[in-house]
Amino acid sequence: MDKKIFFLISGVLCFAFNTLTAQTDNQDIKVGIVEHLDTIIPLNLTFNDEQNRPVQLKDIIDKPTILTLVYFDCPGICPQLLSGVSDAVEKLDMQLGKDFQIVTVSFNYDDTPVKAVERKQNFLGKHSKPFESEWHYLTGDSANIYALTNAVGYKFERAGNGFIHPSCIMVVSPKGKITRYLYGLYFLPFDVKMALIESQKGLSRPTINRIYEYCFTFDPEGRRYTLQVTKISATIIIFLALVLFLILILRSNKKRGQLSKT
Repeated sequence: MDKKIFFLISGVLCFAFNTLTAQTDNQDIKVGIVEHLDTIIPLNLTFNDEQNRPVQLKDIIDKPTILTLVYFDCPGICPQLLSGVSDAVEKLDMQLGKDFQIVTVSFNYDDTPVKAVERKQNFLGKHSKPFESEWHYLTGDSANIYALTNAVGYKFERAGNGFIHPSCIMVVSPKGKITRYLYGLYFLPFDVKMALIESQKGLSRPTINRIYEYCFTFDPEGRRYTLQVTKISATIIIFLALVLFLILILRSNKKRGQLSKT
């Protein structure tokens, strides 16, 4: 293949790839996740537990940990996210408290330990497993909250009395290293189990489900995720154009080969 054609095809492929990944790799996005795999979160950050006692993350994170970031007055996504986590955990053949733990931190600095206790009791009382002592609900001031959210790449914005924010959980190793991001509102027990086992070993894995962030966007009015039809259609059109372009190039080269033989 001619070098000019090769570089042209490479350029078009790079353009298509950048179009697909621009949103998930953009460090300047206002709402979403910028993955910080293998980053050690600052374990010296201080929050308040449900009894309003100051605790540092290093005092809590001593085993594989599912980290969830929510705010307690969220009308839709946060309760669904926590329900998705608890449903997956109830189906695991791993023991909460022995094999792993869950830490929920409110990113709303107006949330208080009193509200944390209320939300925790209302939520965990609906589940069969004894989550009370091994599922920590933490609140804190803005400095500690933003230090944590920045460390894990969690981007959110205040909108009126609420927040626009992504739906994702992070898995953290016993030494505080981010080893996995899991996206969505519902989680397969197998995915959670594998993430926890890898976390125990300190192994990080890339997130295939980052494509969800490209395909879906959060609707602040409806407070739900909606399919980005225009963006997906554009990506499909670019892909089909690339396929057609490559077919034409291959056919052209084949004809040239046949003519040269004659």
